[in-house]
Amino acid sequence: MNIQLGRTKVVRRAYGIDETALVPGGRTVDPEITDTCWNLAGIEREIPIIASAMDSVVNVDMAVALSRLGALGVINLEGVQTRYKDPNPVLDRISAIGKDAFVPLMQEIYSKPVQEDLIYQRIKEIKNQGGIAAVSGTPVAAMRFSKTIAEAGADLFFVQATVVSTEHIGPEGQQTLDLEALCQGMGVPVVMGNCVTYEVALQLMRAGAAGVMVGIGPGAACTSRGVLGVGIPQATAVADCAAAREDYERESGRYVPIVADGGIITGGDICKCIACGADAVMIGSPIARAVEAPGRGFHWGMATPSPVLPRGTRIKVGSTGSLERILRGPALLDDGTHNLLGALKTSMGTLGARTIKEMQQVEVVIAPSLLTEGKVYQKAQQLGMGK
Repeated sequence: MNIQLGRTKVVRRAYGIDETALVPGGRTVDPEITDTCWNLAGIEREIPIIASAMDSVVNVDMAVALSRLGALGVINLEGVQTRYKDPNPVLDRISAIGKDAFVPLMQEIYSKPVQEDLIYQRIKEIKNQGGIAAVSGTPVAAMRFSKTIAEAGADLFFVQATVVSTEHIGPEGQQTLDLEALCQGMGVPVVMGNCVTYEVALQLMRAGAAGVMVGIGPGAACTSRGVLGVGIPQATAVADCAAAREDYERESGRYVPIVADGGIITGGDICKCIACGADAVMIGSPIARAVEAPGRGFHWGMATPSPVLPRGTRIKVGSTGSLERILRGPALLDDGTHNLLGALKTSMGTLGARTIKEMQQVEVVIAPSLLTEGKVYQKAQQLGMGK
């Protein structure tokens, strides 16, 4: 629906995940027989969850553990894991610093150059322990380190930035990344993002993306929307990009998964993202709460260390349980942040969806009061959904 914003500007309404609800249909399914499997570049996973490429979320041990539990973790190739041979003292400093001194500390820590030999080493460490080596870098890192990434045996490469597009206008004489050439010559499947529109998602698929990341600014530690004013609420963004996926499959015969990235905290959020059209989700802060996570109970954004314009902050998320409890249960908390797989399977059963593909077809309604209706006592006592 278009809205007249002013005499010369017409806008449309966009919706966030919190503004939507899923509608039960005419059948239900036993959650035990639901199939949550999905496929990314030939890699099949039971849990449609990717742990974000953030230093507070994924290190080598977490990448291996996530692989063993049926999910996927992405390691940041421009983070502390590849700038420091032993990142633990650095992570201790990040968790101990006060709020006012945090950004300068991050700018100092991340000013140390990435070491190419550590990129190779981290990928090998994951592979040697039987994990899936999914790694992430900015477009600049893609140009600099693509050969090393492929030679080390990475399984997936995520090209990630606040916004990725196939057409980039840069300063005269400066090299820019050719995404189509990268996909063809990398030797490793390339997942691209982030985007929020039908047109850009379609362009990325046509360039050869093995998957497309959707989401700009909704992350728990991200401040891009406040700093830049850029983004589209996640429900609308996912639905638009999912439409591009369907059109591209009809055009080419190739199915490119859509991954909703950012703003996803609970099992219900995951269910709604898939119902809007996502094949999987990428989450950061829920995984940062695992006792095994490298963030020591803290979580920070990927753009936080920018030397000129930080677009992320550090938040305290605490440690609420093991990674296995968060992903597969049993849950100790009642707020939807434990047993994310169980929440998805139960929701699918309630909605009568046996597969992820069927879950993408369930009815979605706009429901601004979904999370507040009837929750007066929970909110007043800061329990359950009122925390």
